[in-house]
Amino acid sequence: MNENLENITGNINSVETMGLVDGPGIRYVVFCQGCQLRCLYCHNPETWDINSKCIKITPTELLEKIKRYKNYYGKEGGVTFSGGEPLLQPKFLAQCLKLCKAEGINTVLDTAGVGFGEYDEILKYTDLVILDIKAVKEDDYQHITGQSMTRFKKFLSACQQHNVKLWLRQVIVPSINDTVENINNLKEFISKIKNVEKVELLPYKTIGVHKYKDLDIRYRLEGIEDMDESKCKELEKILTNESNF
Repeated sequence: MNENLENITGNINSVETMGLVDGPGIRYVVFCQGCQLRCLYCHNPETWDINSKCIKITPTELLEKIKRYKNYYGKEGGVTFSGGEPLLQPKFLAQCLKLCKAEGINTVLDTAGVGFGEYDEILKYTDLVILDIKAVKEDDYQHITGQSMTRFKKFLSACQQHNVKLWLRQVIVPSINDTVENINNLKEFISKIKNVEKVELLPYKTIGVHKYKDLDIRYRLEGIEDMDESKCKELEKILTNESNF
């Protein structure tokens, strides 16, 4: 078993030691390298290529770094694996989660649900999944991500089978999905999902546009301004049945 652990390495883009929006409490956030989606509004294009400018690390080495901050995140917080898309490195991710759970560290997986293989070993050691719902209709999903919903649906089904707690999120972009119709479709989609603890709408921001220029990648939402936060809150009220409309 130890030999297998030593042979597994993961590609990490970066870490954040005091994450406050990546799960309950204070989080040690691991941003995994690599993502096959090409979302219109992605603000981390530097994480797309799984081999580009990344840190190669073993699960054991990463655990030692995570444990150094245990006094900061304590029992209320823990570690969050984000990206990029952590599910693209299933063996590495599963081993990291397993080691963290053995140390009593709370584990969160922040994902779009688009990975490889089976998810049993991953979800067995995951306390919470923060799932990004790009869209709930196939055409809309393909327009936003460039991929079909097949792998997303497979992962969501696995989460349901494992009774994993879920936080659901969707980014709201002006002229793309900022309509009451979209919110009602999202509400209907979510109504069929169990173990949902929290639902959030995240307003689109242009904070990552400069990265596209640096990487010489065309930014496809050029000219679209930040999502109005007050409108986003009103849409969220509709989603959570708190609207007066």
